[in-house]
Amino acid sequence: MNNSLVTLIGRAMFGPAPLDHTDQAAAIAVACAVVLFAIAVPFASIVTWVERRVWARIQSRVGPNRVGPNGFLQWLADGVKHVCKEDVIPEEADAPLFKLAPYLVVLAFILPWAVMPFSSMLILADLNIGILYMTAITALTVVGVLMAGWSSNNKWSLIGGIRSAAQIISYEIPAGLSIFPAVLMTGTLSMQGLIRAQKWEPYHWFIFANPFCFVAAIILFVSTLAENNRTPFDLPEAESELVAGFATEYSSMRYLFFFMAEWGNMFIAAAILVTLYLGGWQIPRFNWSPALMNLLQFICFLVKVLVLVFVSMWIRGTLPRVRIDQMMSICWKYFVPIGFINMIGTAIWVAFFPHGSRLMEMAMFALALAIVAAFAWRVAYFTRRSRMELYFHPTI
Repeated sequence: MNNSLVTLIGRAMFGPAPLDHTDQAAAIAVACAVVLFAIAVPFASIVTWVERRVWARIQSRVGPNRVGPNGFLQWLADGVKHVCKEDVIPEEADAPLFKLAPYLVVLAFILPWAVMPFSSMLILADLNIGILYMTAITALTVVGVLMAGWSSNNKWSLIGGIRSAAQIISYEIPAGLSIFPAVLMTGTLSMQGLIRAQKWEPYHWFIFANPFCFVAAIILFVSTLAENNRTPFDLPEAESELVAGFATEYSSMRYLFFFMAEWGNMFIAAAILVTLYLGGWQIPRFNWSPALMNLLQFICFLVKVLVLVFVSMWIRGTLPRVRIDQMMSICWKYFVPIGFINMIGTAIWVAFFPHGSRLMEMAMFALALAIVAAFAWRVAYFTRRSRMELYFHPTI
């Protein structure tokens, strides 16, 4: 076995001696259970509460605040409510496909965690085609969503499923093109290899390596929002147009599975971006124990991912939904051509600067700091102005 979470669990269960096939299978099963039930499912559940609280703050509301401290247990109450509901299958629906669809969506959410690089050792399987595996498995979502829309025998569900298929398939192209610059910089498809090629200092992250990678990272982030049906690209489940879209006819746990996968995919999308362009789990090296180092690496990786998840929540609470024609135009008229330019430009850049350019890295990092500073200033300015308006015009 490679140096991974499976190795650590195998040594803890069976000692340092080499493991036979049975022990290896047991260690893999335990490692998968740890990742699934200790990280994946809790995140997908708790993030529902976090997102509702974030929306409430953006909209000057309180949000869930009754069940548990600050409403923290609201996600648990909602889960129990869905479990206790009746599982209704429409009479005219294609029952086998109707039942199978949510499980396909959940499968596309669970399998990518196998190559998630939480730290230098906390990974189930460091595949040499890790990023390719990640993009291929997440594409299964479109099969489940389209199957749900078609098998429901509901016109709103069918429209939502078709929209989702068109949206996910379209935005996979600029997302895939935006992955290539990082791969060209390293020459590997391994998730751990992509991280190890970067350093802990922000100006050594690939997002600041050259202008092409900077633009590619932004396109990748926006494309993942579209692939996950997140606002402003939540057209497959547009409540004002399609009731609940492809999930209109679902109830009980099957309904919950769709949205658990959607919230969980936020973590996966953010983890891909962190791995490719934001340095992953890289931290300064100290002569500490491997266990402590891996814990700090895990915390570093988690913090970066949660910041991106918060940004996606912020976007959902801020921007309005775009039209379907606008969404497709953004993809095919802008993101796809720019994605090709980024890929070709990075290839030329690597040919001329195989070891990178320190001057360009520092310049791109300074540009990013200037953008963040300007954005922070605008946020502070409008916050002060709103408080002044509330002070002088309390009835508004």
